[in-house]
Amino acid sequence: MAAIGSRGTVTEAAGFNAEQDAQKLRNAMKGAGTDEVAIIDVLAHRTIAQRQLIKHAFKTSVGKDLIDEVKSELTGNFEKVVVGLLMTAPVYDAYELHHAIKGAGTDEACLIEILASRDNQEIKEIIATYKKEYGKSLEDDIISDTSGMFQRVLVSLLTAGRDESTKVDNVLAVQDAKDLYQAGEARWGTDEVKFLTVLCVRNKQHLLKVFEEYHKIAGRDVEDSIKREMSGTLEDVFLAIVRSIKSKPGFFAERLYKSMKGLGTTDSILIRVMVSRAEIDMLDIKAQFLKMYGKTLFSFIKGDTSGDYGKILLQLCGGQ
Repeated sequence: MAAIGSRGTVTEAAGFNAEQDAQKLRNAMKGAGTDEVAIIDVLAHRTIAQRQLIKHAFKTSVGKDLIDEVKSELTGNFEKVVVGLLMTAPVYDAYELHHAIKGAGTDEACLIEILASRDNQEIKEIIATYKKEYGKSLEDDIISDTSGMFQRVLVSLLTAGRDESTKVDNVLAVQDAKDLYQAGEARWGTDEVKFLTVLCVRNKQHLLKVFEEYHKIAGRDVEDSIKREMSGTLEDVFLAIVRSIKSKPGFFAERLYKSMKGLGTTDSILIRVMVSRAEIDMLDIKAQFLKMYGKTLFSFIKGDTSGDYGKILLQLCGGQ
């Protein structure tokens, strides 16, 4: 169920009836051909909690798992969006992380995006769900698939040990800023552990003060220093943490923009962000997108996608 005060584009459907929705989905998928419009009309306008009730009603009345039916009837990116919508948030995050790790190569961008932007409770739920769904430890899988300081940052984030109070210690904030400067700009080489300790442990309000103090000391933004001092996935993960702390909607707006600009579309990122944030803060992401790029998210998606895949994403975007 959407949180009270939610800034999502997907909200509870009035007059909701799980049995009726389950029947609509069954009718949309039985026989020759599939009624994709009916699927969009139901699933893009129901909350995660409501979709779980639909899944239960579908299994009760049809004797089949709704996700299995979707996978047998749909294909491509449209299938990926619909499958994602039918999962709870921790199941979807665990599913995405599992796919990022398994097989040839690792999707480090997915690991970074999820682990750098979820709060302690969300991370704990993801870890428990991963174990339940895949019979493995998420930490063990990440350790076996990553290395070096990048691995250590991810493991730190997985401890769900960030201070989540709102307390700002001004003296400590100045010291943290000095420590970051001394660990990077002021020395030959970089003490990445100091960046990990500050960026993965301190609370949001305190870190915003640290960033402010850092700018006074270094004469530049902490993001600029990270770019100067680091490279590769380590740079990416520290930048993701800083940007997520500064503005989570801004962080996701940038992810969406980069997934669509230039040649081709990184559909995996576009799908994951649209599905995972639709019920949480999509209204704020849209506002940030317009502010940052001078165009609406709706217009970007419309110009970059097509068919039923594009239609369902536009519904999740919640109009212009």
